[in-house]
Amino acid sequence: MSKRNLFLVMFAGVAPFAVPAMAADLVSDQTYSDPAYNWSGSYIGGQLGTSSSGFPNPFSGKSGLQFGGQVGANFQSGVFVYGAELDGAYSKGSKHKLDDGAELKRTWTGAAKVRAGVSFDKTLVYGTAGYSMTKVKPGGTVASGGKWEGGYLVGGGIEQAFAGNISAKVEYNYVNYGDVDYTLRNGSKRSEDLKSHTVKMGVNYRF
Repeated sequence: MSKRNLFLVMFAGVAPFAVPAMAADLVSDQTYSDPAYNWSGSYIGGQLGTSSSGFPNPFSGKSGLQFGGQVGANFQSGVFVYGAELDGAYSKGSKHKLDDGAELKRTWTGAAKVRAGVSFDKTLVYGTAGYSMTKVKPGGTVASGGKWEGGYLVGGGIEQAFAGNISAKVEYNYVNYGDVDYTLRNGSKRSEDLKSHTVKMGVNYRF
């Protein structure tokens, strides 16, 4: 893992704890009062983004368009918001390019996540962590069949609420699937550390 990716993982992992601590200092200094907007409730929504084995670049040959949906629930106590979310998406064109012309392509992806953050009235800043699974298909010189792989997920985002219980968000997710085994057409067996970076925009309706 590169130093940049390691920094992103460390930052996203501590975000759910660091941000509430900062907000607690603000509350103790009486510089921030309880927000008028309440994020509590269940929600459902859709998402659109780009996913890649490297840092997301929609113009990269390794990147693919991703679309899907999510369901979840939020609970609010003062300025602190926490909850859980399930999401699923389909990615077309997201590739892991390996040695000797080998490729592994990601298609279906699902994740179970927890979220925690701080509400600034209608603006929510949060971190997220959980477990993700993806369907891997062979490409190029890879002969082994498609299978599901799983790994840990960390990330963070910003969500903005609007009228009518509608909100929009931008979120980044990093997933490390660990060592994935595959077989080339010449019969040789290989293993590669697979990871993904996803940036997505989403819209939620809370009820």
